[in-house]
Order: sequence, then C-alpha cells, then structure tokens
Amino acid sequence: MFRETLRIAQAGFVALAIAATGIPALAAGGDSGGSSGGSSGGSDTPDCKKGMHYDQKKKECVPNSALNDQQLYQQGHDLALAGRYDSALDALEAVRNKNDAMVLTMIGYSKRKLGALDEGIAIYHQALAIDPNNVNTREYLGEGYIDAGRIDLAEAELDKLAMLCGKTCEQYQDLQKAIVGSGKWN
Repeated sequence: MFRETLRIAQAGFVALAIAATGIPALAAGGDSGGSSGGSSGGSDTPDCKKGMHYDQKKKECVPNSALNDQQLYQQGHDLALAGRYDSALDALEAVRNKNDAMVLTMIGYSKRKLGALDEGIAIYHQALAIDPNNVNTREYLGEGYIDAGRIDLAEAELDKLAMLCGKTCEQYQDLQKAIVGSGKWN
C-alpha cells in the first residue's frame, strides 16, 4: 500500500513539473474517469469482456475506444499491479499514443509477468529510449534481469538507480531486496 501511495505521489510531482514546462505527458496524472475491475484488488467493479473497460462515471462497461489514453493507461496500470496482466495488456495496447515511457513500462511489466521475459525486457528498453531516467522502468528492468539470471545486469540497474534517486528511494530498495533474495548478490 505504501509503495502504491508513493508512486501516486511521485506521479503528482511529475505532473506538476510537466505542467510547469507545458509538455504533455500521458502518465503524469489527471482524472482517470474510472477504473477497471481489480484496480483496488476488490470486487467493487465488474470484469468486462476483452476490448472493454469499466467506466466508473457511467457505471458500465464501455469500449476501449470510448476512453481517452490517460484513462486506458490508468486502468492498465491498476490491473497490472493487481496481477491481472491479460486485462492490463488489453487496456494498455488500446492506448493510441504508445510513445509514452510509462505506457511502455507497464506493457513490459505485464508481458514479463506473463512469462514473455525477453519481450518485456525489450519493451523496457524502448521505454528507456524515451525516458532514460525513469526509476520505475529501471527497477522493473533490473527485476527482469534477475528473472533471466543476469544478476550483473540487475546490479548495473541498481547502480543507475543509486545515481538517479539515491539508495533510500523505494525503487532502489526494492531492486536491492530482489537481488539479495535471488541468492546471487555479488
């Protein structure tokens, strides 16, 4: 719960920074207009069939095309973190602007969690080409490297996180725990 609260706070900070520059960013925040089932881990919203997501305002399942990119990203994000990777991919792949580091990060995350490790890692690299300082992408990439048995590459991501956000940031600490937990800490 703390981790998600911190990520939401970080997203709000990013939204303020981006608003100050006038550069639009899909994952920076805004009103999502609803959430898909499972976004809070509960059963307060129904599951919708493929190609549709629950619109909280309308209280019904609507086609993905009825939602804007921010709403689709938010639902995909929430579904992925709730462990509903297929549904997350359905929402994230409906996002029209895929040139967004956070959209790509969550697609990579969902693919990796579904067992498509190489594809997930490749998508993380696409996200980092857009935003090389994205600490969430770096953490997830490091976790992917652990899954691939490449602790050396995971440690390199840990070093990059230390430079980007310090050794006390959540992403650094989570990746460090994952590396230590792998039993292959160098």
